[in-house]
Amino acid sequence: MLSRIAAAVVPSLGHLTVTSDHNAAPAAGSIIVANHTSLADPGVVLAALLRLGVEPVVMAAAGLWRVPVLGRLLERGGHVPVHRNSHRAAAALDAAAAALGHGRHLLIYGEGRLPSRDDAAEAPPESFRSGLARLAHASGAPVVPLGQAGARRVSSGPCVKQLSGLLTAPARRPGLHVHVGSPLHLPPGIGEATAAAREAVTAAWRTAAQHVGEPAALSGR
Repeated sequence: MLSRIAAAVVPSLGHLTVTSDHNAAPAAGSIIVANHTSLADPGVVLAALLRLGVEPVVMAAAGLWRVPVLGRLLERGGHVPVHRNSHRAAAALDAAAAALGHGRHLLIYGEGRLPSRDDAAEAPPESFRSGLARLAHASGAPVVPLGQAGARRVSSGPCVKQLSGLLTAPARRPGLHVHVGSPLHLPPGIGEATAAAREAVTAAWRTAAQHVGEPAALSGR
């Protein structure tokens, strides 16, 4: 249901395009790892994946489950709350591994946080947390890198700017692009695996940013 809501709403906020390194959708039981830039990008990513026939389980901050309506949708969809910096954090990886074992796609944000900057420009993914690597090693699931660009043109910066961006997006119709890379199996070692995942997502992001005419990608920043 969450994916279908996103697919209905996102086209009104901007022009979404999707590309992929392969013609088929990611295999069942894959971990899809995306860059996180905006409060709007989960909707963009879900809408793009639905075009490929994928409705993933999402790993997200547990606080979202306290948001009225959204929390109920997350609960009903079997999405995975992440209780960071608590004894319950490990349970999220167990729940995610179980979803993968049942053949579900899992969407995870490697950075685990939004960038602190206020501008609407694109930038490469920031450092990744180790949870992705630990989950990939424990589950044996392939990792599919996903890069998205343009969501910061919908919503970014302080609260007032974010609200303004959302309200004006239907008139501005910014370009939004999602690129799905080829699956990979991460190398052994948490540090090495985390770095490999970030490099793959950065490559996918760069392709997406080029599609929306983002100078950062063209300049190699």
